[in-house]
Amino acid sequence: MSAPPERYLIALGSNVRHARHGAPAAVLRAAVAAMQDAGLAVRAFSPVIASAPLGPSRRRYANAAALVETPLAPRALLARLHAVEQAFGRVRRGARWGARTLDLDIVLWSGGKWRDKALVIPHREYRARHFVLVPAARIAADWRDPHTGLAVKHQAARLTRRTPALSCP
Repeated sequence: MSAPPERYLIALGSNVRHARHGAPAAVLRAAVAAMQDAGLAVRAFSPVIASAPLGPSRRRYANAAALVETPLAPRALLARLHAVEQAFGRVRRGARWGARTLDLDIVLWSGGKWRDKALVIPHREYRARHFVLVPAARIAADWRDPHTGLAVKHQAARLTRRTPALSCP
């Protein structure tokens, strides 16, 4: 008998058109299919929203969230997600928060907390980012942060009072 799969909340973002998949919102939908092709069981995918960029990028982002099940440990999942990003043309160099075709971040993990030199779960910044919390609340509303004990829906409600999210076609 095998162990039950791990569950992960993944944040997806794109603000660069892809030659094959098209506009950023379509890139996110294609990324979900690519994650499934890479052996990840995508159990839920949120609606895509539009958000203003952080940092120097001027292009608006398409953002979403996905619930994934896999037997992979956090570091192995991170490697798998980086491979998907690379297949979409992501190059990991240059300015932080720059334009990118695809960004996949592990936000939460059913195992609670993880920390090593390459990965921190929960994601360090997710609690302050409406473009992560609003989509996450649509598919993982009751998932509780292992540090604060707050549900994703409560964290999202706190931020959306200050920063409304827009729909993205």
